[in-house]
Amino acid sequence: MPYGYNGTILRVNLTTGAITTEEPGEAIYRRYLGGGGLGAYYLLKEVPAGIDPFGPENKLIFMTSVINGTPLSGVNRYAAVAKSPLTDGYGESEAGGYWGPALKAAGFDGIIVEGQAERPVYLYVNDGECEIRDASRYWGQLADAVQHGLEEEIGDKKIRVLQTGVAGENLVRFAAIVNQQRHFHGRAGLGAVMGSKRLKAIVCRGRKRMELADKEDMQRVLQWFKEAYDPDTDPRHDMGTAQAVRLLNADGILPTYNFRDGSFEQAMNISGQTMRDTILANRGTCYACVVACKREVEVEGTDVTPEYGGPEYETIAAHGSLLGIGNLNHIALVNKMLAQYVLDSISTGAVIGFAMECYERGIITREDTDGLELTFGNEEVALRLIDLIARREGIGAILADGVMRAAARFGQGAEHYALHVKGQEIPMHEPRGKRSLALAYATSPTGADHMEAPHDPFYESFNPAGHHALSALGLIEPVDRLDMGPKKVKAFYYTQLVWSLYDTVGMCDFVCAPINDLELDKLVDYVSAVTGWEVSLWELLKVSERGNAMKRAFNVREGFGPEDDTLPERLFEPLQSGALKGVAIDRDEFARMKRLYYDMVGWDRTTGFPTTAKLAELDLDWLEPDRPGNGE
Repeated sequence: MPYGYNGTILRVNLTTGAITTEEPGEAIYRRYLGGGGLGAYYLLKEVPAGIDPFGPENKLIFMTSVINGTPLSGVNRYAAVAKSPLTDGYGESEAGGYWGPALKAAGFDGIIVEGQAERPVYLYVNDGECEIRDASRYWGQLADAVQHGLEEEIGDKKIRVLQTGVAGENLVRFAAIVNQQRHFHGRAGLGAVMGSKRLKAIVCRGRKRMELADKEDMQRVLQWFKEAYDPDTDPRHDMGTAQAVRLLNADGILPTYNFRDGSFEQAMNISGQTMRDTILANRGTCYACVVACKREVEVEGTDVTPEYGGPEYETIAAHGSLLGIGNLNHIALVNKMLAQYVLDSISTGAVIGFAMECYERGIITREDTDGLELTFGNEEVALRLIDLIARREGIGAILADGVMRAAARFGQGAEHYALHVKGQEIPMHEPRGKRSLALAYATSPTGADHMEAPHDPFYESFNPAGHHALSALGLIEPVDRLDMGPKKVKAFYYTQLVWSLYDTVGMCDFVCAPINDLELDKLVDYVSAVTGWEVSLWELLKVSERGNAMKRAFNVREGFGPEDDTLPERLFEPLQSGALKGVAIDRDEFARMKRLYYDMVGWDRTTGFPTTAKLAELDLDWLEPDRPGNGE
């Protein structure tokens, strides 16, 4: 019998209305574990090359893992996977909260949604059963109204609601998916895929408890973490991810004015400390997690309430320093609007910053913006643009396609100010000051992504004498954050496998090493205790590597090659302010870094596809026919 998981995947065809289940078998679960790894497996197997991301052939896949929903802090995350309408390549985004554990409690480890409904629908998944229900009354409504309406309709406030928003309905290419109004699948535009299927929501309710292989060993890990973790000394508990604002500004790498500058004169006004001391109402959390890094804010005299959570670092930077806005109350209102429309905060802020710089440089004018003054620091216009983007009105209809496509529409050199990789806007972390991010952004399967691996300051703590969080990987020499040599490439490659593993098993990076206290050997022990498989760190990292290889193969199949593993032009130009003023990424060093990384991970330098040897090592021989040139 399966331990830690149900052994059952739910499949729903919205075109035909067919609802079926399947049992992949223990070998599949052990080889892929769950999350993006298992999602990528199904996407590669079942989605034909070259399909329209908005067409019925695309599949929207939600996958938990073999340990998701168990009592360990952080093990609440799950993956959404589809072909991305933002990049036309592999799309994946994780979320925490409560929906993943609720799906498992309802009796399923994942859901594969295929086809397209004729009218708006939602899925009601309840204790082993699934129904397709009419959602016409919720189409066009904001996320809070949908949440409350479904709770009232079903008569149960304990349901967990996963939904796309107005932005997804309008096929905004960076629309998100959200559960319980505050836990986001932010990146890759998967909310637009959900909207294209006319699937408004998936509601989960379940009461099943997972069978566990070794409760005593599992309890030992739980007890260890309870003793090791102290919330009173954890800045993530105290200030959430917003703690990064002050630190990055001091280091000269806080994205400011569309990444022209590295410091912002009003940084402290939008910092985690200021949030904690002014508008913070509660420290929210996810299922079974004591870290409680989520923010819940309230602004007196407004309708900004804890219902919408609170701004994470990415939202603060993307709608604060990036746009030249230093008003935390404004950013809290932005956070609410993004939650209601269900938009990716990173891409939304980035596309607004891009438009503001194009306006500043005369590429677009008031005639193009229906009279709006798109100047940096203009709070009123920033709010108005969110409305226009979500509803695809006016200039928002152009910006809703992302910076890459908007730049092509604007022309006149606008491409220079469109900061993206493969079509996905770059996150609020500066590769000119954290050089492993050059590799992370360039080679990520989903386009620019800051969650590929720990960032460079952690690499500076490596040492041969004492214990550190990643010494089990053999990383025992410190590497400077500005280094771009072989040691940096190796450090990124090894730690990327760790963070890909976290995504695969549904573990939060803010609970595990190197950011927090849960060590790698404890996670290995936990997976073994829950499943009974007696896994090793080696085996788990190979699962991670297998997932990365499949995602790479998907992108090459869709037409991406080594030439697409690049960076925005601006990152090769010097920062104009801050502690790293004058610093830029060297093109030649970046090219050498990329070639070395290809060799380490086993990708062909010419095509970018995993080599035959690498596929064989990872039990991915079935991908060999997709190798470029094999069909010629």
